[in-house]
Amino acid sequence: MNVLCLASYFKGNRFLERLKADGHAAYLLTVEGALGEPWARHACADVFAVKDFHDRRGLLNAVAYLTRGLTFDRVVALDDFDVEVGACVREHFRMTHLGLGDSPARLFRDKLAMRVKARDLGVTIPEFCPLFHDREVNDFLARVPGPWLVKPRGEASAAGIRKAHTPDEVWRRIHELGDDRSFHLIEQMVPGDLYHVDSLSENGRVIFAEVNAYWRPLLDVYHGGGVYATRTVPRDRPEVAALRAANEQVLTGFGLGWGASHTEFMRAHADGKFYFIETSARVGGAHTADMVEHATGVNLWSEWAALEVARGTDAYRLPQLKQRFGGVVMSLSRYETPDTSGFTDPEIVHRADVKHHIGFVVAADTPGRVEELLTSYIARIALDFGAVLITGGGGFVGR
Repeated sequence: MNVLCLASYFKGNRFLERLKADGHAAYLLTVEGALGEPWARHACADVFAVKDFHDRRGLLNAVAYLTRGLTFDRVVALDDFDVEVGACVREHFRMTHLGLGDSPARLFRDKLAMRVKARDLGVTIPEFCPLFHDREVNDFLARVPGPWLVKPRGEASAAGIRKAHTPDEVWRRIHELGDDRSFHLIEQMVPGDLYHVDSLSENGRVIFAEVNAYWRPLLDVYHGGGVYATRTVPRDRPEVAALRAANEQVLTGFGLGWGASHTEFMRAHADGKFYFIETSARVGGAHTADMVEHATGVNLWSEWAALEVARGTDAYRLPQLKQRFGGVVMSLSRYETPDTSGFTDPEIVHRADVKHHIGFVVAADTPGRVEELLTSYIARIALDFGAVLITGGGGFVGR
């Protein structure tokens, strides 16, 4: 098959390599700013670039030019921000039977669309309200106790989220948004423990789901700084079964069909319930795939590639699973290239190689060992390497 892979950010080399290994041709279409990244060019039949993916007409013209001599059997968006781009391409070239079209793709990108659909499915979600009508917003603020979160509908992770404690703070933020107001929503903040379920789906059925727990909610890390960490939840814990069931309800109801997904749930401190936060049609970032691979033997990128080409058949087989445990720890570093030679534990299976970052993926036979390592590394990194990014002026400062 000829597979057109869309990527506005550098990621997905294992996807490209799996296509090549299985005898398929990967054509990578990226943006000029990412063209110089270390893509697995040896696994690509060709690599192309456009200025950016925001100019949809220019993007479609580029794909149309390529199709003069090529027939693409699949169109795959490798990054969260490219899901709607992939849907646009499929719609234009009438390939929606081979992946998400415009409306289905919104369920995996638009946080308002996610919440409306989840509510219709009976999934437990925080109270929310779009920002279209003043009266509805005021009714929401009077009915739902704060604090609240004003969220962009189309960002990823915790980017762009603002916390508000009073109605005046909410309205101040809404007025700041101006014409961007309709592209945001307001939601009740649910304090709790944040989990992510990383899964693979085949023909509308979830065939693999690994439950992991963040050390701290992403919103706390994004706004308060500090070290990011996540790890495998022991598979015999009751929350694992509950989260797998909730994840299946979301992905089946949203109609993912085939591919990889990263879905987040909050277990509320107040009532112990699991609240759906967001989902996606992609592999989780921040070395999630490396952690899952070393814990289970399943590389989400590679298996997603195999699922895409097996779409509509019964040819796919999931690899035999391991029963190990993994963890990730990542942080900004005040050093451009931090010296990690002092971290010598044999459980380290991957070291991050990104400027001004320090991070590790660890794997062990017991969850207790992963917890021990992460606890130690978080303290050491914060003390010896930690930094905060100063926005506006630029640069890093030590902590």
